[in-house]
Amino acid sequence: MNTERHVRLFRNGRNQALRIPREFELSGDEAVIRREGDTLIIEPIRKPGLLETLKRLDTLDESLSDSDAGLPPLDDIEL
Repeated sequence: MNTERHVRLFRNGRNQALRIPREFELSGDEAVIRREGDTLIIEPIRKPGLLETLKRLDTLDESLSDSDAGLPPLDDIEL
């Protein structure tokens, strides 16, 4: 895969823009752009997965009720 490609800059309204070639496409539909000297760095914003989201949640301080209380054990149920 090429790591470099010549592109042209153009105006889109009051913004400067460029077309990102297919081999450089980013996943998702949002990105963060920042400048380091004369270099622009564009990084996709990745949505956290389920496990990452669960890690960020606060732990529960309350106990949950026993919803199985009063039900017969599973091995006593006849089909």
